[in-house]
Amino acid sequence: MVNADVPYADDRSPAERHAAAQARRQWPQLAAFAGDYSFELDDFQVQACRVLEAGHGVLVCAPTGAGKTVVGEFAVHLALAEGAKCFYTTPIKALSNQKFNDLVEAHGAENVGLLTGDTVVNGEAPIVVMTTEVLRNMIYAGSATLQGLRYVVMDEVHYLADRFRGAVWEEIIIELPQEVRVVSLSATVSNAEEFGDWLKSVRGSTEVVVSETRPVPLWQHMMIGGALLDLFEPGADYVSKELLKKDARMRERGEQRGGGRRRGRPHVDRGRVVSRLDQA
Repeated sequence: MVNADVPYADDRSPAERHAAAQARRQWPQLAAFAGDYSFELDDFQVQACRVLEAGHGVLVCAPTGAGKTVVGEFAVHLALAEGAKCFYTTPIKALSNQKFNDLVEAHGAENVGLLTGDTVVNGEAPIVVMTTEVLRNMIYAGSATLQGLRYVVMDEVHYLADRFRGAVWEEIIIELPQEVRVVSLSATVSNAEEFGDWLKSVRGSTEVVVSETRPVPLWQHMMIGGALLDLFEPGADYVSKELLKKDARMRERGEQRGGGRRRGRPHVDRGRVVSRLDQA
């Protein structure tokens, strides 16, 4: 499928090129933003970005590595284009530092700030990366830095379910001024629609965009007797027969050595496991 938002010179039909031109006119900010990337945006990224450009909040649920941060970066793009502010929140300092460096590279040091518990860099910049607790404290303190704020990106918003820190995310979502558009980025969750309904009830117009496609597949294995085996039969959803046979033989040998007595779980050499994974 050709993404109508990216004006690539390709072998598209006249009808497809016409549709692309219409999309660029309808979504000019998205067209400008997507043009800076060397790849086509995925469907869920395009959908979420259009929601933002239309003036709504958005909840994006997608697997790790699927590219949710592109939507957060589009919020940054919109803020700069509109002469407004965008706060990009993360749950931990390490992620804040990483995102700060990424945004500085993309938009220049003069446009990006960093606020964590022990670091203050260019805090009045139009784009500020911060830990979630910092934003919560700013809201309750009535900080002047909130003036002109139009977008808040809440990365890893599924932390809302955390029994210890979840209240911080909830307080921010509830207490932010209504004119601020919230961009919630979450790993795949089972109750995305329910979560979205709650966001609508407290934030107003919010769309839910879900993608279950994992660009980097996960392969499940089990290590038995030094052999790394596939957990499931190829192309099937049941456990590998070879794995079951090896497991049964290992258990039988263990019972013979132990005289039928149960023994504790053997020590697993993690270095050995990692080495075998590298060889696989």
